[in-house]
Amino acid sequence: QLPLAGSRLCLYEDGTELTESFFRALPPQTELVLLGPGESWRGCAGDIERLLAAFCSQQGAVVEAARRLLTDERAPRRQKLLADLIHNLSENILAEDREDDKKWFEGLESRFKNKSSYLRHSCESRMRGYMREVSGFISNVHPAARDAYRGIIDLMADKLKSVKYNGCYFDRREEEEAARLCTAEGWFSCQGPFDRDDCPCKHSINPYSNRESRILFSTWNLDHVIEKKRAVVPELAEAVKTRDGREVNWEYFYQLLFTLDNLKLVHIACHKKTNHNLSCDKTRIYRKRKQTYEIS
Repeated sequence: QLPLAGSRLCLYEDGTELTESFFRALPPQTELVLLGPGESWRGCAGDIERLLAAFCSQQGAVVEAARRLLTDERAPRRQKLLADLIHNLSENILAEDREDDKKWFEGLESRFKNKSSYLRHSCESRMRGYMREVSGFISNVHPAARDAYRGIIDLMADKLKSVKYNGCYFDRREEEEAARLCTAEGWFSCQGPFDRDDCPCKHSINPYSNRESRILFSTWNLDHVIEKKRAVVPELAEAVKTRDGREVNWEYFYQLLFTLDNLKLVHIACHKKTNHNLSCDKTRIYRKRKQTYEIS
């Protein structure tokens, strides 16, 4: 039914136009597209593009249709697929301000005007909590060393304040620092248990995407590889007690307690509460004294 002039035969997968010799060399069951004059075919990628375009333009209708199916659905696997579809289509990753994604901010105080400010606050709260644990350990420090221990606490507190409690790790606008922990558009990847190089389950999350992801992200942990309570803080207390005129390298302990040098972002399933059996580097506990030379 098509005119011979201007009609073409193409491969379905990539739109390659067929010659007679090419056609005869094709394996059986190869899918083809017959094009009339003026028609074009770019391959199966075109189908995917049209599908995605339909999803974007009719996103609300697709979500509502999936919800209706979910109310009557009994098959567990199909339920999971529909729930994931609704979850993913409800994402609003690029929105930053409260006015642009009000649902994301449901349940949060009105003082948080954008997503980064809330996640930055969460990180700051975590760091302040670590600082309180270090301060609270002073009752276990030898009485004669408590003043020196307080001095180190003050130095750490001043350092934390100067870097805004490392909240920039969770601020999309502080790209240079945040890039150390997250990838493009706010995606965070689980860095795996302390005794592995990577996450075996490939956990990932984007807390900026929707309210559910923001809540779920609060269950992820910043895990100390060399443990805070079992190793770092007791070692600091012991170093202050036995310093014998040496200067404690408080910046080394600061790095272990509050920075990504010793913190791994992990999914709750990858956060092992067991003893890590790791200790501080004994060669870095005290500062090396600068050598002085007498000039005659």
